[in-house]
Amino acid sequence: MLTDIEIAQQAEMEPIKNVAAKLGMSEDDIEMYGKYKAKISDEYMQSVKNNENGKLILVTAINPTPAGEGKTTVTVGLGQAMCKLGKKAVIALREPSLGPCFGIKGGAAGGGYAQVVPMEDLNLHFTGDFHAITSANNLLAAVMDNHMHQGNTLRIDPKRIVFKRCLDMNDRVLRNIIVGMGKKGDGVMRQDGFVITVASEIMAILCLATDIRDLQERLSRIIVAYNVDNEPVTAGELKCVGAMTALLKDAIKPNLIQTLEHTPALVHGGPFANIAHGCNSVRATQTALKIADYVITEAGFGADLGAEKFFDIKCRMTGLKPDAVVLVATVRALKYNGGVAKADLGEENLEALEKGIVNLEKHIENLQLYGVPVVVTLNRFVSDTDAELAFVREFCEKRGCDFALANVWEKGGEGGIELANAVLNTLETKESHFKVLYEDNLSIKEKIETIAKKIYGADGVTYSAEADRAIAKIEEMGFANMPVCMAKNQYSLSDDAKKLGRPTGFTVNIREVYVSAGAGFVVAITGAIMTMPGLPKVPAAERIFVDDEGVTHGLF
Repeated sequence: MLTDIEIAQQAEMEPIKNVAAKLGMSEDDIEMYGKYKAKISDEYMQSVKNNENGKLILVTAINPTPAGEGKTTVTVGLGQAMCKLGKKAVIALREPSLGPCFGIKGGAAGGGYAQVVPMEDLNLHFTGDFHAITSANNLLAAVMDNHMHQGNTLRIDPKRIVFKRCLDMNDRVLRNIIVGMGKKGDGVMRQDGFVITVASEIMAILCLATDIRDLQERLSRIIVAYNVDNEPVTAGELKCVGAMTALLKDAIKPNLIQTLEHTPALVHGGPFANIAHGCNSVRATQTALKIADYVITEAGFGADLGAEKFFDIKCRMTGLKPDAVVLVATVRALKYNGGVAKADLGEENLEALEKGIVNLEKHIENLQLYGVPVVVTLNRFVSDTDAELAFVREFCEKRGCDFALANVWEKGGEGGIELANAVLNTLETKESHFKVLYEDNLSIKEKIETIAKKIYGADGVTYSAEADRAIAKIEEMGFANMPVCMAKNQYSLSDDAKKLGRPTGFTVNIREVYVSAGAGFVVAITGAIMTMPGLPKVPAAERIFVDDEGVTHGLF
């Protein structure tokens, strides 16, 4: 059996100009990055801005498990299936981060015969967007430290600096560091730290900005520190926003690539959903809606994180209104939630399936809170039995959801025809009445508690003394009306990764809160979640190598 990377490397890609032509773009409308990658020009995006929007379909999932769910694979396969049915469809995805590529997860380009390509490029440097974000982030940090070294006219308090450097790599030793050691000319000594690039506020800003002007305005609002009078100091006051924008002027343009079946894919931006807002760029999504009849996008991790933030942050800020949601699960993952060990997931076990399906049930209920029609799909494995599949189908249909099997990993678009027809049927027969979960005028704590109780199923929320003080300060500064971006583990509905299924009787602990004033949301960090992940005991990097012909192996 071929690995994902072997399948991708054997694919015959079309020149990207041909893929663009399917969408009505000329060579002048794209900026080539080699033969198979391109960015969409600002001029083209401007020319289509008054087109009628296509249908927006969000793909989300149950909580991820070691058994695998295949959300991106289903997203890609659904787009391919739509095209096989003669529909004008475009996929809109996030870019992978180097952290998971070399860490525990591996690549993020789909799988099997439902992938976006070129796979190695996408998972590694791609078009340089993440490098540009990293550079802009660290330029701001360098200018801030230089300002303090050169006299500190803004009276920045070295103990109240909140903006951190970033790196697109899992590197736990950089979470807490000391900078400025050495001689007097080496800067002000202080405690500092790194976040992973996908958790940088500049990543969030790039993904939420609608154009260059909006990008600059958001960058200028970034709060980097507080002065000795406890007043915020912004990037705008440090006078480096123009230089940051220069680094980001190409990165803000959406990237165009293709699937194995040449379906167009806009892949742009990549904030994690467990520590950031988890959605691809607004510009990519909006552009896709103007050039296609059906846009299939995804949000990171389970619906408790990615979908909630897609709805309550991205849609709230942009006016996007999804027409349907596809909720991905696997029989194996549901049995894992029911207590079955990973090694035993291939055996039929209806008792465990019934016990674990409560996780799927909660995600269905959560999505229905937003008024959007739900289609549940099982990403099918060869070990799934007819009895197990029938049980899940009946369970979903009783809860008002359309249901379909997906076999896109093995069969590509052909394996997604049943799902595509179910989605089309839902779009034709059920109307979306999308609404956000909470109103802007609630307090920060009311927003946090609404998410914790309604989405996670918590009994309540507790706050550290530090979080309490931060919330009071954020509201005093006038940011109470912003949405909340919850930083929570992805494996459980609770803030304890070990509580599988549908946990009850728990509280969510908020240990830290800060405002991302440029992005436009308040971040609440729960439990033990880290904004700079670490590598596992056996990193995926150990399996990656390049042979004598220059072919990459082990990237999956």
